[in-house]
Parts: sequence; structure tokens; C-alpha cells
Amino acid sequence: MVEFTLPKNSKVMKGKTHKAPSTPKNTKVFAIYRWDPENPTVNPRLDYYEVDLDQSGTMILDALIYIKDKIDPTLTFRRSCREGVCGSCSMNIDGVNTLACIKPISEIKNDVKIYPLPHMPVIKDLVPDLSIAYEQLASVEPWLKANPAKEGDRERLQSPEERAKLDGSWECILCMCCSTSCPSYWWNGDKYLGPATLLQSYRWIADSRDEHTDERLDDLEDPFKLYRCHTIMNCTNTCPKGLNPAKAIGEIKQKIALKKK
Repeated sequence: MVEFTLPKNSKVMKGKTHKAPSTPKNTKVFAIYRWDPENPTVNPRLDYYEVDLDQSGTMILDALIYIKDKIDPTLTFRRSCREGVCGSCSMNIDGVNTLACIKPISEIKNDVKIYPLPHMPVIKDLVPDLSIAYEQLASVEPWLKANPAKEGDRERLQSPEERAKLDGSWECILCMCCSTSCPSYWWNGDKYLGPATLLQSYRWIADSRDEHTDERLDDLEDPFKLYRCHTIMNCTNTCPKGLNPAKAIGEIKQKIALKKK
């Protein structure tokens, strides 16, 4: 479970309670974190929404869209694909970082509590500021780095075995659920790259077509960039795609150790 941490010297106030437009029998209460930078006197707070589940759909994102369309148009959140592909709707739901579009409402027994991803600056409501995380991603150059192909070559081939080494890393959608569940990232987020970025880095380190593996490993050999990972497995436990960033980080450490021999 991941606990959402509030800004220093702040308390969550109880906000408004919004009733469903009608009086349906099949309802559920959603307690949603609200933060409005233009109205700091009422921040932060939890607003409560009574949602008609027969009208809203089956997933948490369906309910959020229903709330925005039918109850409170000021509610702000990110979303795009609705299929667990883009990673836009990552948030803390019922104490766990996950994607709202693939989290069934039926899995939550009591009131649904929704917060933005923990330990990140909040832009508004459920929208975290991921600027630093994306800068860290760019720093590992997550693209194929190879010398120009020889004249006549048309493509860079891989064997099935070489291609299989990429499984478990290329599927990452950069939702940042893993990084924002990691205590090491909470404490050293300005220096430690975090599980999401390190998993992306490993994807290219493991790629047989990449010709700058040694440079990538040398760049990661740093007390903070890589070695703040203490393998507590929060990242793996929370990944909505079922990936294992902790294993990828371990593989990077092993490759660095073998390179020194």
C-alpha cells in the first residue's frame, strides 16, 4: 500500500458532498482529492461524490468522467486511451498506484478514495507535475544508438533469443506508478532516476542492436542515479502492466559489475 503524502504543514479538509443527479439505488461514494492553485484558501480537501453505478460504467475512469460530465465540471484529471496503453490516468486509488481506466470499481468494497500520484507536486486536483521525471527519462537517451549501417545493409536483425531479452521492458507505458511508489525516489527524486527511467534504460542496454552499451552503463554508475534502489519491490508490486522494474535494475547492476572484471 502506498500512502499519499500531503505538502508540509497542510491538512486535508472535508470538502463538498455532491449527490447523484437522481436517487438511484446502486450508488457508491467517491472521495476525491482536490487542489486548486487559484483558490488556495480551500486547499487541500476531499470532495465526496455519490455516483450512480448503473449510469457511470464499470471502471474508476468511467466514474471520474461521469462525475465531470454530470456532477462537477471543475474536477481535473488526465486521461486518453482508456485501454491501459497511454498511462495518462495513473493515480492513487484505494491506497495503490494504478491506472484508473483498468481498475474495476467492483474491486473496492467501501468508499473509493482517489489521490494524485504520491510525493509529486500537484498541478491541479489529480494531475501531478511529471516534469522532473520526464527530464530524467530524457537523460538516459531512450532510443537506439548505433553507428551508421554499412552500405547495402537495410535493417538490423535480431535473433528470437535476442529479441526475447527485451520482453518485460518494452511494454512500459511510463505511467510513473512505480517511481512514485518508491521511497528512495520520494527521498532522492532529484538525483535517483527511479524505477520507470531505469527500466527504460535497461530496455536499450539489453538491445543487441544498440552499440553504446558501455557508455550507458558508465553513465549509470553513480551513487544516486542507480544505487539508491534497495530492492523493496514496491515498484514491481504496483506496476499495472505486471512488469518487474526491480529485476531490470538488478540486471543493470550485474552488468556494471561484470564490466569491471
